[in-house]
Amino acid sequence: MRYRDDASLDASGVEDRRRGGGGRTVAIGGGGLGLVGVLVLVLFQVLGGSDPTQQAGSSLDQLGAGQTIDDGQLAQECRTGADANARRECAVVADIESIQDYWGGVLGDGYVPTRTVYFSGATRTGCGAASSGTGPFYCPADERVYLDLSFFEELRERFGAQGGTFVDAYVVAHEYGHHVQHLLGTTDRVQPGETGPTSGSVRLELQADCYAGAWANHATTVPDDSGAPLIAELTQDDVDRALDDAARIGDDFIQTTLGDGSADPASYSHGTSQQRQRWFTQGLRTGDPRQCDTFATQSL
Repeated sequence: MRYRDDASLDASGVEDRRRGGGGRTVAIGGGGLGLVGVLVLVLFQVLGGSDPTQQAGSSLDQLGAGQTIDDGQLAQECRTGADANARRECAVVADIESIQDYWGGVLGDGYVPTRTVYFSGATRTGCGAASSGTGPFYCPADERVYLDLSFFEELRERFGAQGGTFVDAYVVAHEYGHHVQHLLGTTDRVQPGETGPTSGSVRLELQADCYAGAWANHATTVPDDSGAPLIAELTQDDVDRALDDAARIGDDFIQTTLGDGSADPASYSHGTSQQRQRWFTQGLRTGDPRQCDTFATQSL
């Protein structure tokens, strides 16, 4: 995937907590769980399982010990599409802008933009404490996407994913799919702790994959503020890499690879590798979020 070199990036979609003391001073158990942690923790976080009495009133209140928000440096470093082509953190800035422009066009006034929090090591969220081992996630309590950029290297090193710029974008688009579900009330249809091969949690995750594919279908035509597409090129190789990634974050692949070699369908919360590929492809092929209703089908 390649961004238009002369495009102007808008870094306001990112809240950068990586600098100014960092988040590694926060003590959190379960670090290093990686995608195994995602299966356990994201279910809780995506379904809004936090105690609302503990939710802070501002993003500053959510920070870990010693953390500060420093968006100025990111804005200086990520100004153009050329910067996005050269640096991962800037590429994700561009992804966020394109994804949100897409959903703004689809939902109109029904879409409320939100921010992605870059953090390093650990941070606090409206859904509780999180570490880099949690993996990327969306917290409905504070309507933020949380991302430690080191996760993308973990995908390559621990799971053998091919990786690439579009793989990163797919992951981000999936999390913004959860934001859309939150805005539409879809998330409320799923009971916390619900698991199983046809459970609401699986349907929620597969729909987010489909939403990511729908954005990808339009990625090279979604206009930025200048009226021109921010993303200049998306190739079949990019798509193949994303499908490879989808296969490596299926419940069955993760359980057999990192577990005891067997899969337990009763514990599935995200869907199998085949299902994740299928629903991403559904969104990519149709480009229509209305074709992503995983709750209306018996065939996942």
